[in-house]
Amino acid sequence: MDHAAVISSQYLAALEMLKQAVVKCPDSLWDSPEDKTKFWHVAYHVLFYTHLYLADTGQDFTPWPKHRKEYEFIGRMPWPPHALPQIGEPYDKGSVLEYLAFCQQHVAERVPRLDLEAGSGFGWLPFGKLELQFYNIRHLQQHTGELMERLGTRAHIDVDWVGRVSAG
Repeated sequence: MDHAAVISSQYLAALEMLKQAVVKCPDSLWDSPEDKTKFWHVAYHVLFYTHLYLADTGQDFTPWPKHRKEYEFIGRMPWPPHALPQIGEPYDKGSVLEYLAFCQQHVAERVPRLDLEAGSGFGWLPFGKLELQFYNIRHLQQHTGELMERLGTRAHIDVDWVGRVSAG
């Protein structure tokens, strides 16, 4: 069994579902004042971590060129003094879709090169690289589901299930 192909397929399927949610999101929900965490911010957050956890280690990670400091955090930052991130201007839909396309390409390039027998490469995640991929896909799908729920309940918009996507 080609584990890298299976992992890539599930990353790409989850990213395709996130893409549908972003594309279908009406302007009224994109930066809605009634949301504690804005639609765009959830989408950016999950793309950042999808990208990050495909690196061999945190030290090897290079942020997306349009990354804005602290925008990856939802809620308080994980280190003292646990301040709230400074979030200013929202990302527009085109930028989020650009980052999503970057992540799709990054999955195709990085997953086949991952050493799935290695440690996670991230001190705060005490498990191996293979488990990190499942962890990362679950994170991606959890937030995608959150955004799908917003679309469904507040705008009556559905996102289609994507079971698998072949890399390449």
